[in-house]
Amino acid sequence: MDEDRIFLSPPHMSGAERALLLEAFDSNWIAPLGPQVDALEQEFAAALGGGESVALSSGTAALHLALVLLGVGPGDEVLTSTLTFAATANAIAYTGASPVFLDSERATWNLDPELLAEELAVCARRGRLPKAVLVVDLYGQCADYTRIEALCEQYQVPLVEDAAESLGAVYRGRPAGRFGRMGCFSLNGNKIITASGGGMLVSEDPELCRRARFLATQARDPAPHYQHSQIGYNYRMSNLLAAVARGQLQVLADRVARRRSNYAYYRRALAAYPGLDFMPEPPGHQATRWLTCLTVQPEQFGRSRDAICEQLTLRNIESRPVWKPLHLQPAFAGCRYRGGSVAEDLFHRGLCLPSGSSLSPHQRARVVDGILARAARRAAA
Repeated sequence: MDEDRIFLSPPHMSGAERALLLEAFDSNWIAPLGPQVDALEQEFAAALGGGESVALSSGTAALHLALVLLGVGPGDEVLTSTLTFAATANAIAYTGASPVFLDSERATWNLDPELLAEELAVCARRGRLPKAVLVVDLYGQCADYTRIEALCEQYQVPLVEDAAESLGAVYRGRPAGRFGRMGCFSLNGNKIITASGGGMLVSEDPELCRRARFLATQARDPAPHYQHSQIGYNYRMSNLLAAVARGQLQVLADRVARRRSNYAYYRRALAAYPGLDFMPEPPGHQATRWLTCLTVQPEQFGRSRDAICEQLTLRNIESRPVWKPLHLQPAFAGCRYRGGSVAEDLFHRGLCLPSGSSLSPHQRARVVDGILARAARRAAA
């Protein structure tokens, strides 16, 4: 392997982060909280067009706090997407509640609203509605919130948006994170923008944000001594990391544009080859293409998804299958599942390509060459 490794989604600094980080360092605001955290919360909310935001230690912390704020607890059920990273369901498990997994729809790869309607109707008939619905925006694309919001309103079940992967996405003119009672974002190192670690909780409800800050700082009561009337969490973001996030937020639009450019390049370069189908983007959706994802029909393309992954690995290029559905994960064995095999099929045939906003034209060409190595080149003749 003579060429440098191409990573799936590496951090991409702009230069502004260093100055803000040094500003935080020189001010001696090193511990959690501080002026950088305050500024990030204001700027993040402004970037989403309103509401309030709370800076936290991770996207998972944001999901957990959102469920706690809705009163989710032992014995409750939360309906959620099956095709996602484990953190979504882990946050439900932290509360003592049980996840109920719903299959994906082909149109967006996200939670199928028809299955949500079926499950809510069944729950209503048995007199036990879920405590919340937690919907994931997969790989930078929003779910079909027109139907999902209407269903949650019909049954009076609160909706939480797991927008960990979708900062910068838009659905019918509304930015990701602005659907439901609360939205949750990740600022992990592999996301569109990063604080190296961290997350954000956003809401239109100032009281929910006030309570989130209180719980995230160990639920310390306003007293001259340390007094705690309820259980809290150590979930607040470091002032140093907030400085990094502020610098990253300044270039969010550019980072989204670059990732969408990666997707457009891959789509053009692979258009002549049958058996490769990209994650769709229906009308009304503007995905970030956090990761460019496609599915492989081996009988048409000439090689399987796994064979492509192996070839990319040999060329020092990172790729990976799409998320393994959570209803198939050993940790969630026995949890209820509604749906067919859409998510399972996407998992077995789906591939995530290198999608970082710092990808060079040469690196993108290397990825395409790796995909096409030993492919059925006759299709392009």
